[in-house]
Amino acid sequence: MSEGNGHPYSWSAIFNGYEPTTMADCGFPGIPVYLANQKFPDDCIAGARVTHVWTQDALLSQHISNATYIDTVVPSPEDMIGAVDAVLLARDDAENHRQFADPFLAAGLPVYVDKPFAHSRRAAEAFFSQEVRDAQIFSCSALRFAQEMLVPSEELARIGGVTRISAQVPKSWTKYAIHVIDPILANCGKLPAVSDARVRQFGTENDCTEVSFAWDGGERTCQITAFGREPSPISVSYSGPGGTIRTEFADSFAAFKRALCVFLEDSVIGRHSHVAQILDAIDILELGT
Repeated sequence: MSEGNGHPYSWSAIFNGYEPTTMADCGFPGIPVYLANQKFPDDCIAGARVTHVWTQDALLSQHISNATYIDTVVPSPEDMIGAVDAVLLARDDAENHRQFADPFLAAGLPVYVDKPFAHSRRAAEAFFSQEVRDAQIFSCSALRFAQEMLVPSEELARIGGVTRISAQVPKSWTKYAIHVIDPILANCGKLPAVSDARVRQFGTENDCTEVSFAWDGGERTCQITAFGREPSPISVSYSGPGGTIRTEFADSFAAFKRALCVFLEDSVIGRHSHVAQILDAIDILELGT
């Protein structure tokens, strides 16, 4: 568990279902709201369960277990080795990912690493060097798979191609910018030869970060703003000579579920490696860190 991140509750519920009264006390009011809009057990991920849980607080671990029907609370993370088929590292502080992931990677287990994967390409490549088989590590912003954030290629063609991107997120650049970077890359592909990168800090105590950059020789530009403590939707606008397409994130449950399913399909089965996608996103994230 990391501060401000309720993914141990939400991801477990997407697999196992949840107990509403206990979940109401999870400390993240949005989670029970969107879970209540689903139909359980029909909307659970079929064919897989979260069976073990560990956090740094035994009482917290037990509460997650009670809220999401997890069978076993373990006294240390390594106690899961030999008892599970894969691991969800559901905390969003990249500086601590390696210490938790490395024992599982060494044991050959697939690991879903919560966003952001790392703060630099160098750190990300060192992380990937710990894999003992291909496609062992998976990481993303779930918004890469959010239907409302994806723009069909024919729609981008309709506006004459993308010449300007404008995106915004709440909270910090470090933890939240990835929520628009991943959808941008999903829609536009790798942005080659990024240049003219500029970073501006503003707002109360300079907690807002604006990063702008160009690619394709300056013909295309992107501006991403993380609004810190100021409220903001998570949205991306794609502009071209024929108009603008705006996307806004709305469905947490569907995005999380799809990302978790892709992890199962690709990393657990070993069908596809996401190294290039993760490194492309880290290159842009690193511009503001």
